[in-house]
Formats: sequence, C-alpha cells, structure tokens
Amino acid sequence: MKISLARRTVAEFLGTAFLVAAVIGSGVMAERLSGGNVAIALLANTIATGAALVALILTFGPISGAHMNPVVTIMDACEKGLPWSEAPHYVLGQIFGGIIGAILAHTMFALPAISFSRHARSGPSQWFSEFVATFGLLAVIWGCSRLRSDAVPYAVGAYITAAYWFTASTSFANPAVTIARCLSGTFAGIRPTDVPWFVIAQFFGGFAATLIFRWLIPNLPVGANEVLLAHDLEKSR
Repeated sequence: MKISLARRTVAEFLGTAFLVAAVIGSGVMAERLSGGNVAIALLANTIATGAALVALILTFGPISGAHMNPVVTIMDACEKGLPWSEAPHYVLGQIFGGIIGAILAHTMFALPAISFSRHARSGPSQWFSEFVATFGLLAVIWGCSRLRSDAVPYAVGAYITAAYWFTASTSFANPAVTIARCLSGTFAGIRPTDVPWFVIAQFFGGFAATLIFRWLIPNLPVGANEVLLAHDLEKSR
C-alpha cells in the first residue's frame, strides 16, 4: 500500500518539528545547567541532538524516509528517489515544522515564542564548515543507504554528534533547521543575516557529495529509491 503524499508531508513536518525542539530545547537546558561552561553546554546539546535524530529517523523513516532536511529531499529527487512534483511538499513541511519546533521549545522554557537571534555565525570558515558538514552528512546517507540500510539512523545520529565538534559552525547541515534557529535568541541561534550563506553552503555540500557518490556507487538511484524513501509499506516490513 502506497503511503499518501499528505501523510508523508505530515511525517516530515512532525519529524523536523521534534528535531528543532530537541536542538533548541536541549540548548536552553544545557545553558541553564552548565554554570557558564560553554563546552559542557555544547556537549549536552550534542548528545540530545544525536539521540533525537536516531529516534526520529527510526520513527518516521518507514513513512516518509525521515529526510527532515531540504538538502536531503532535493538530492533524493536528483537521484530519482522522490518525484520532483512531491519535493516542494516535503520542503515546505520541513520548514514549517522547524518553525513550529522552535516555538514549542521556547514555550516549554517560558521564553518568547519567537525572538530573532543575535548570535553571529559568519565568515568563510563558518561557510566552509557548513559545506563540509553537509557533504559528510550526505556521504553517510548515500553510503549507508546503499550498503547498510539498517545502519542509517545510527550512522546519521553518530555523524551529527561528531560534526558538532569537528566543524567550526557546529554542523547545522540543514536549511530548515538553520531557518528555525534564526528565530531563537538562545544558545542554538543564528543571526537571520547569516542564514542565506549557510543555506547556500549546505546545498553545495550536499550536491558535491551526491555527485561523488553517483560515481562511487553507480547504481545509487536504485538504492535511494528503495531505502531513503520507504513509501511502500510492504518494503518497510
């Protein structure tokens, strides 16, 4: 039985909302409990985000593929895993889900529903970090989805956990999450003026990884169609 586009879009909306709520909410909690120790706050934020990613991919993967990321969706469409006509629904669901996730996190911690961030994240090193972070994320997805599909949730969670620490930008690697985080004047925020360059770098990183893995694994489109987008319930059982 094919899962309807409406159900898949709602799954992307919910998954991204919970992902952003985890990123921002854990950042607020970490900042409040760390006593001013930024390293401890980042560590707590990292662990919560990585754990949430694993849980959310396991939960929503059989429904929509659990992209929760416009770069993943667009690259999946490039590889014929998702019809181009359906990609805008996914992307809009992800963006609006991220915004709602930010509002949920703020509400839980008694903060203003929306407060534009003043956290500066700009400059070539930050942009290059986002290119690297997103390149690595798509490399993990493409490699694991074709060769070890059952490991995708854990590999993605582990990679993002590590990328928080080895990239100068702390690895946003997701346009929907980046947009949502500009609406949060918290530990996890980013200035709205810095968002466009982050998003551009993310798409370049995702596209570069997709091209390279198209060469490394020539039959990748088949793997992407079977693994990343489990629209058929029979395939997901």
